[in-house]
Amino acid sequence: MRYFALLFIYSCFQISFAQEFTNNPLLAKNPVAQEKWVDSVYSSMSLKERVGQLFMVQVLSKDGPKRKREIINLIKDHYIGGVIYSKGGPVRQARLNNELQAASKLPLLVGMDAEWGLNMRLDSTYAFPWNMTLGAISNNNLVEQTGRQIGEHSKRLGVHFNFAPVVDINTNPNNPIIGNRSFGEDRDNVTEKALAFMKGMQSAGVLANAKHFPGHGDTEQDSHLTLPTIGFSSKRIDSVELYPYRKLIKEGLCSVMVAHLNVPSLESRSNYPSSLSKNIVTNILKNKLNFNGLIFTDALTMKGAADFDETGDIDLASFKAGNDVMLMSEDVAEGSKKILEAFKKGTISEERLAHSVKKILMAKYKVGLHNYSPVGIYNLEEDLNRVKDDVLYEDLMENAITVVKNNNSLLPLRDLETKKIAYVGLGDDNGSQFKDELMKYTEVHYINADNLNGLFAMLKNYNTVIIGFHKSNANPWKDFKFSKKEIELIDDISRTNTVVLDVFARPYALNDLKSVENIEAIVMSYQNSKIAQEKSAQIIFGAVGAKGKLPVSTGKFFKAGDGIHYNSLLRLGYSLPERVGVDSKRLAKIDSVANHAVNEKMTPGIQLLVARKGKIIYNKNFGYHTYEKKNEVDFDDVYDVASLTKILATLPIVMELEEQGSISLNSKLKDLMPEYKGTNKANITLKKMLSHYAQLKPWIPFYYATLDSVTKKPDSKYYRSERSEKFNVEVTNTLFMLSLIHI
Repeated sequence: MRYFALLFIYSCFQISFAQEFTNNPLLAKNPVAQEKWVDSVYSSMSLKERVGQLFMVQVLSKDGPKRKREIINLIKDHYIGGVIYSKGGPVRQARLNNELQAASKLPLLVGMDAEWGLNMRLDSTYAFPWNMTLGAISNNNLVEQTGRQIGEHSKRLGVHFNFAPVVDINTNPNNPIIGNRSFGEDRDNVTEKALAFMKGMQSAGVLANAKHFPGHGDTEQDSHLTLPTIGFSSKRIDSVELYPYRKLIKEGLCSVMVAHLNVPSLESRSNYPSSLSKNIVTNILKNKLNFNGLIFTDALTMKGAADFDETGDIDLASFKAGNDVMLMSEDVAEGSKKILEAFKKGTISEERLAHSVKKILMAKYKVGLHNYSPVGIYNLEEDLNRVKDDVLYEDLMENAITVVKNNNSLLPLRDLETKKIAYVGLGDDNGSQFKDELMKYTEVHYINADNLNGLFAMLKNYNTVIIGFHKSNANPWKDFKFSKKEIELIDDISRTNTVVLDVFARPYALNDLKSVENIEAIVMSYQNSKIAQEKSAQIIFGAVGAKGKLPVSTGKFFKAGDGIHYNSLLRLGYSLPERVGVDSKRLAKIDSVANHAVNEKMTPGIQLLVARKGKIIYNKNFGYHTYEKKNEVDFDDVYDVASLTKILATLPIVMELEEQGSISLNSKLKDLMPEYKGTNKANITLKKMLSHYAQLKPWIPFYYATLDSVTKKPDSKYYRSERSEKFNVEVTNTLFMLSLIHI
């Protein structure tokens, strides 16, 4: 009876604790153990240690020993609760992180800005497509997988909080700081993408952060440099800017970052930053939206906040407003001192301090810091740059690239034998991968746009011109606009040629065009990465279908949601082996076999191509045309039909029959063709024939039978003395029939 009474009391305690933390996204899987740990740690801390937990300090792994000593001093003297890593490299960061964690009495909470992956801050790490690109994708499962894989990278590096996703709704094309970091201008699309990203990342064990509250999407100023004003009514902000936060909070969002914005409709004090506003942080975010997760200020070194009050006063004002974590304080010592003084004066209560510190401790427990272990260095860079990341990137770009105009269904390009195609490259970045991919499908001539004198004369010889506009893919803030000269050039070319314009920059680039009336087709590729260039070329030629939708409007030409879809033409595309179930490492072993064959003079040269499920997954050349080694084997080399029939016809059929169990490579010729029984070829196996060691004659000169037996010249019975007008048609038909027989 006593046992059941204890069990009843324990069950009631669990229910009570669960009710206490209703809608708390920081709750761990075992809330009882979490509460016990949090209370134990909190009660063991001094007042100064508790206040120290409120600060998260910026660390750059590229910095030298002096800065490291400063950080260690902050850890030991002021007991900071966490660090946010910025510029550097992954191995350097892992080593530094292990050292800082070892110096801290309580494990540090680690944060990073990795909106599109760790590459946002670190070299030698992976960069996924920007949010604007993801906003063009209809399949939100792909966005969720992106969040998950970024989360996996972050966790591998010892990062607990990723300050992503950006949920700002970019309704202003001139926004200097958000732009490509936003999923778009439509609040529903932005919310769906942000929610998918959040779920993916948090499923990997890394806590998400929605920013920049209450909304930084419709401003023409940068809060890093000044205090931007959001001049909308509270009703508009509630229905648009706050909409994503409501949805994400209901689904378990772990943290929010509050921006430095001037929002007169929400804060009565003139030019008072939202990050310091109790009405915005406590009344709206915590009470009205019922948010119980961690609340971070945006960086307090930013001019949007740092221009206000004395050093340390900003930290105190931020905390009083309702923030839990002061991010990148200008002066931790002063900020900590001001908060301690306020506590002793009674303007900050024990309850208020415990509220934030215990939330921070709950987050530390949730990410596993109660059982802390250092970051492993071995194989770190390889783990942060996986083949599966490239596979996902390909999938993302195939689904994002958007055909926004397609007069007379010009795309995908068909009837290639009738088209003379030129490529003109514009912009200030490299478009060579796009050009090379185009040339895999047909003959495409590169026309240099710098030579304006001869440009238009040369383009008269072509009936189709593909213009690629290539802008830097280094980061989402890079310039994306057409120059005045480029706008005029596009206008002039499109008046006289059939034009496909492919834009490898953000969609707002189209705003500056005078007109798109004379441009037959426009493709929005969003970014100028290698994979974006390759996939865009494949979409133009129909190896991949068009699926994307514009995430933003582009002036008077196109609206958010526009996008012309079409299916592929079943042309072979180019892809990674893993996308069709093949291991890249195993496939790479072909190289050693081919090189061995060439080095041992089994053949002077080889061209190898492997395709599966409509995708070319391996295509390489080895050696030369002859043993004299004068001409290297090239992708453009043309082979006679006889050289190809065994590879393209006989071999695939034999492989299929072998897989079906109808034959084996050890099947003998006498079993397959009974007429060969009793001959010297009866016991030759398929393997010997296909491997070229069956000792059969390399070729049979059948044409000898058509020669005159005496003169050895062509016999008049078989040869005409004059060329037939139907010769070309007859040869073409004969080759076509032969191809059908082989197939």
